Amino acid sequence: MKSVKYGIALLAAACVMTTASAEVVVSQPWVRATVPQQMATGAFMQLKSSQDSRLVAVATSAADRAEIHEMKMENQVMRMREIDGLPLPQGQEVALKPGGLHIMLMGLKKPLTEGESVTLQLTFEDKAKKREVKEVVVPVRSLTKPAH
Repeated sequence: MKSVKYGIALLAAACVMTTASAEVVVSQPWVRATVPQQMATGAFMQLKSSQDSRLVAVATSAADRAEIHEMKMENQVMRMREIDGLPLPQGQEVALKPGGLHIMLMGLKKPLTEGESVTLQLTFEDKAKKREVKEVVVPVRSLTKPAH
């Protein structure tokens, strides 16, 4: 009987441990199409996490570098800069969009044309510093096309 109780306790602990990592839902992802010789572009999407976490890294084979960026006004000048992580508060949708938070793909290997797709590896970190990589296939579209 003691071993059954121990087994149930272990199973319960395992269930708690497996639900501890944040589930991040990625919706409406897209990458801006480029023109010839353009070496950088932006990736945009909506992120919603089941618990407090952060987007801490992005990687792709389509570019030499992928960085998390923010744009904000400083002394009446719009500035873009890399940030070391993007907070994802539990249950709140965080928008990555043109003119705001976004992912920059720099050193593109080739021009990106509408109708293609780019694979991004998004690395999320929860409060316990546990990291999880989510792979997302993102369509390329022009800036002038509607999101839906």
